[in-house]
Amino acid sequence: MARRSFTIAPDLNLVDTIRGAKNPVMVGPTETWWSTRTPDGPGTLNIQRVSDVQIEAEAWGAGSDWLLHQVPGLLGQHDDLTGFEPSGFVLEQWRKRPFRLARTDRPWDAIVGGVFGQKVQVANAVKARRLLARKFGEPAPGPRQGWILPSPEDVGQMAYHDFHRFGVERKRAEILIRVAREMRRIPFDDADSTKIQARLERIRGIGPWTSAMVTAVVYGDADAVPVGDFHIPNTVSWALAQEPRGTDERMLELLAPYSGHRWRVIRLAKSSGPAPKYGPKLSLTDDGMHKGR
Repeated sequence: MARRSFTIAPDLNLVDTIRGAKNPVMVGPTETWWSTRTPDGPGTLNIQRVSDVQIEAEAWGAGSDWLLHQVPGLLGQHDDLTGFEPSGFVLEQWRKRPFRLARTDRPWDAIVGGVFGQKVQVANAVKARRLLARKFGEPAPGPRQGWILPSPEDVGQMAYHDFHRFGVERKRAEILIRVAREMRRIPFDDADSTKIQARLERIRGIGPWTSAMVTAVVYGDADAVPVGDFHIPNTVSWALAQEPRGTDERMLELLAPYSGHRWRVIRLAKSSGPAPKYGPKLSLTDDGMHKGR
């Protein structure tokens, strides 16, 4: 076990900073757990807030040093607010609950969450990821008895029917297997999120929604826009223009003044609550994904 202390801003909100449906980190108001496969091997990280300005971090396993080095990024300390000039509703929300964007630098974890999250409820995607780790992954080091996802190499050898027991149909299973086989060819060390998104979208079944969800979590991409989402255009249109229904085109129009920080604004819009509910609802069993979502 290794341990380090970190100084943080008094107003840091762990839940708002370390969050995201495709983020594999388990976060609570004062404590966070993360088990993952680091470049140095499997590891588990625990973060506890011991005061308004102090974090105590403990890590276990071969990846412990890497995880401790990652803590500042996970706490949003690399997030750059340059050029973010909120006004109106965005300024009002920012004053209520300012946050920083975390980054994990672990693309495989986010890709599994992103692919599993295509056109299904968040809870179903999280459950599928957990079951995949327990069945084909390995026990995580440390006291929490967590599990680590199987490696891309292992998933690349799987068949689509291996995923059926997790509630993942053939379409999403084959997308994940394709991505797993391409992982070595994708330059994830490149700091340009736009290039990473473009490279991911060359893989059949990966579109702007999935690629944006990945870069938002992995790099803390402040400008990621998940085009093709069922709810986000409505949420943004309602928050920024009091229009209860919106299209991707309308969402992009409303977000244009915040170029460079569009994901940050989306997050603020989501925190204000959903648009009024009416009209057709998406079936929770619908497998009719947008092509290349």
